[in-house]
Amino acid sequence: MLSLVREITVVATFKNCIAHDAAMCYHGVSAGRYMSFLVPVQSMSVVNPTEQLEYSESDGQPLGETDVHRRWMIRICDMLAHRYRDQHVYVGSNLLVYYLVGQPARFVVPDNFVVLDCDPSERRIFKTWEEQRAPDVVIEVTSRSTRHEDLVKKPAIYERMSVSEYYLYDPTASYLKPALQGFQLVNGQLMKLNPVSDSSLRCERLGLDLKLDGKSLLLIDHLTGSRLLTEAEAECKRADDAERAQQTAEARIRELEEQMKQWREKS
Repeated sequence: MLSLVREITVVATFKNCIAHDAAMCYHGVSAGRYMSFLVPVQSMSVVNPTEQLEYSESDGQPLGETDVHRRWMIRICDMLAHRYRDQHVYVGSNLLVYYLVGQPARFVVPDNFVVLDCDPSERRIFKTWEEQRAPDVVIEVTSRSTRHEDLVKKPAIYERMSVSEYYLYDPTASYLKPALQGFQLVNGQLMKLNPVSDSSLRCERLGLDLKLDGKSLLLIDHLTGSRLLTEAEAECKRADDAERAQQTAEARIRELEEQMKQWREKS
């Protein structure tokens, strides 16, 4: 019906212009120009503007301020990825997280983050409206140059995204006092966590204790008390454990053989 009305209107306009041919010529308008508007509305495709928006895969910033910061970003990611291997959990690092549909300028880049109950497959970017979830826990490897962003800008965004827990770690202990700090979402606000008895911070969402050993960050399973390892460290540990087990078994065999020898001699 709307298409028919439009065509009637355009045809009426065209007839009126023919009746005023002199005026048309004066203004340089031809009948062909008006005929070009007689296109059925059905042939025009409706495009969702958000589908044509480009969501960048990089913010143009370096991975980390120094070698120390880069190494810790990678190490934390490796430890968390190994912990949640074969689980329905996504572990991301230095990935652009978009949190408002249709607004490519609204993104944040967490150094490390964990999303529970989420497809663990690799991504190039993370869109919260497509994933239907936001990061549960974020760990930032902070530095003096990112101080304002880590203490002011990012927490405001994480509150908006309803990030449950937020941790700051300064591996050089150059500005953040103490060098490890944590925040938990309470009534929509990230409130500072108080350390537990051994000065560690309890990450309830992941069942972890975060603790400093000198300047190094330890991630400890709260239930088992075991330190989280990277995949490479876990492989080395398994090899060492296997070698020690073999040595123990061989020593026991020698002990039993010696006992058997002594028993035979007494017999």
